[in-house]
Amino acid sequence: MATLVIKSEGFDAQTIQLRMGLNRFGRSKENDFQIEHATISAHHCDIVLGDGMVFVRDQESTNGTFVNDCQVSEAPLEVGQTLRLGDIELFVESTDVKIAIPKFEVPRPAPPVVLNDGGLICPRHPRARATHQCTHCLEILCDACVHRLRRRGGKVLKLCPLCSHNVELIGGEKKKKKSLLAVLQKTVKMPFLTPRKKKAAKDLEGNAP
Repeated sequence: MATLVIKSEGFDAQTIQLRMGLNRFGRSKENDFQIEHATISAHHCDIVLGDGMVFVRDQESTNGTFVNDCQVSEAPLEVGQTLRLGDIELFVESTDVKIAIPKFEVPRPAPPVVLNDGGLICPRHPRARATHQCTHCLEILCDACVHRLRRRGGKVLKLCPLCSHNVELIGGEKKKKKSLLAVLQKTVKMPFLTPRKKKAAKDLEGNAP
């Protein structure tokens, strides 16, 4: 199990066991892991477990997020590294993410309503059409229910709010439609001629013996 140990004085080597998906750290009680210290911002950083790795992402904190004393906006975490949030140091004891997901008693909403066209209504938002489904717990979700995490390089992780596993579009990713020009270029053998090229072709035909 991915584990952090708080090394700073006053925390008695407190152990933090991370869970799959998003883990919020900060001074506010609204975070998944509250660290009460003057140098910690209300929402200081996020640590995410997924895609076979663990990475930390700073949330524009006042005193910064550091990995081995190097300030980072986003960085992977490895065993033996020191993660520092403001003046609080945490030791990366383990980054094992291949673990069984603990079961939480989460109240389940009513089954989704099926529309006449076969579509589904989101169980949590009765005016929204369901667009995604969790690959793990199979929960039906609308676009507003999906948790999105943007990673460096532009890749966006789409996570289930119940179990933090990946979600997918219902029916799969839609293929981009080809433009009319692309279709014509593929089906018509003769290339399109611009007016200048057409005039040059006529001149050649007129000069031919």
